[in-house]
Amino acid sequence: MNRRKRRIGLVGCGAIGSEIAVAIDSGRVNAELVTVYDAYRERASALAGRLKSAPAVAESIDALLLASDVDLVVEAASQQAVRDYARSILEHGKDLMVMSVGALLDDALYAELCSLLERHGVRLYLPTGAIAGIDAIRSVRHLLKEVTITTTKHPRALEDAPFFREHRVNLKGLKRAKVIYRGNAREAVRLFPANVNVAAILSIAGIGADRTMVRIVADPRARRNIHEIDARGEFGELHFSISNVPSPGNPKTSYLAILSAIECLRRACDGMVSIGT
Repeated sequence: MNRRKRRIGLVGCGAIGSEIAVAIDSGRVNAELVTVYDAYRERASALAGRLKSAPAVAESIDALLLASDVDLVVEAASQQAVRDYARSILEHGKDLMVMSVGALLDDALYAELCSLLERHGVRLYLPTGAIAGIDAIRSVRHLLKEVTITTTKHPRALEDAPFFREHRVNLKGLKRAKVIYRGNAREAVRLFPANVNVAAILSIAGIGADRTMVRIVADPRARRNIHEIDARGEFGELHFSISNVPSPGNPKTSYLAILSAIECLRRACDGMVSIGT
């Protein structure tokens, strides 16, 4: 049976958005990339010029939303982009895939988006990102007592996080691994918005942002981004350890996060076989 290809609008044309665009353009995803948008127009134009499909470059987010042929918007920009655009995307009857999941730990925003999903009959897709075990966490969420995620990255990948405006840590002077942050996921995604979206998806799948605990380790010897998840409850215990190669285009992001987004999009555009919970 032939199915009409999903028609994609992309918001954010940086390293992650570009990888997603190339995956669609190469046929790895059964979809058409019809429009791209970035706050830096030259970046959107450069990406569009590299693609065989030659998608249109939207002048504004409103122009992208008014494109009647777009039925699914992929956000690959920032948490702020989710706060600014997600409501409008859903109100225009477009499905939405969010990469910057940390924005959804704003309870009021998340509740509003869920209401819009029901009202407009659209869908919200959240890739699992650079971690594993989300199916298992979702299955036992009602039995969970505690969940902790420890993220270890090279200091380079943590630079420029808002955390360092409030805390004096000499990343360049580190000689060995150092725990630089302990707290809950809600605070962590605010202080490290480019580094711990994994804590957000873990929170949403599990026991929430206030009870999901986060440790961030800066390790000058780290060559990979490592996420270790420990979950305990009436069901028993779960332990996951994921050692990720950083994205070639953005060391703050694990390559697995991009691959997860591509697979999430592929599944949304194919929909014939569903694997997992």
